[in-house]
Amino acid sequence: MYPENFFKLRSSYFYSLPQELIAQTPVEPRDSSRLLVCKKDGGLEDRVFRDITEYFQEGDVLVVNTSKVLPARLFAEKIKSDGGVGAHLEILLLEKDNSYKSEEVWSAIVRPGKKAVVGKRFSLGNGLMTAEILEVEENGNRRIRFDFDKDKYNFYQLLDTIGTMPLPPYITEKLEDKNRYQTVYADKLGSAAAPTAGLHFTPELLEKLKAKGVIIAPVILHVGLGTFRPVKADNIDEHKMHSEYYEIPKDTADAIVLAKKNKKRVFCAGT
Repeated sequence: MYPENFFKLRSSYFYSLPQELIAQTPVEPRDSSRLLVCKKDGGLEDRVFRDITEYFQEGDVLVVNTSKVLPARLFAEKIKSDGGVGAHLEILLLEKDNSYKSEEVWSAIVRPGKKAVVGKRFSLGNGLMTAEILEVEENGNRRIRFDFDKDKYNFYQLLDTIGTMPLPPYITEKLEDKNRYQTVYADKLGSAAAPTAGLHFTPELLEKLKAKGVIIAPVILHVGLGTFRPVKADNIDEHKMHSEYYEIPKDTADAIVLAKKNKKRVFCAGT
């Protein structure tokens, strides 16, 4: 028997993970990653991810998150009064503030925060874009306005040019190919981090599942950087969760309801 409140204690989830066992670069091809199968009898089996098709049946539903990752990690330099550049800043975009209809204003995590005071302006991409700190939010994040030549660029084009992918803190190697941090079914921009459990699917693997009679059902869940925030409260019930935007299309909801009615299974490819 576990002691009372065991599963509410942060310390109950501590474990040792040697640094050398954390993969720093993606495996190729995507579906050659390892797959651990937990059997009903309690046994374990070591397989390869592409073998996952063996565990699906006709009429099952596979829910996939089609959110696409923004290259939301930006590096900026302070614009000095003499026109030169000063302190360096790292900006992680979190969420666009749509109350500024014709402007690009975002909530962001900024490091180091002490350099990002209200009114300070920063240069990004060798002057392609500037950033002005508008507000310091209660949680320490910054509200930032980005300015650029709107006749030449749109904001997301510039992000693709000057931004990088916000990798988890335990990944220290530089990502050479931005698309490798997207799922093969990524479609709508909005995530600040990849729905990583879906990275192992390939177009060929999805076609095999469809040929088997599996229904591929899309949803959108824009993953926020809060997914990387550490749990600091000793009691996990006291941890403040961040919110995330999601959409569930009617066809997906209908497919799930029908699968349940027919006693079929619903799987999630990861969010």
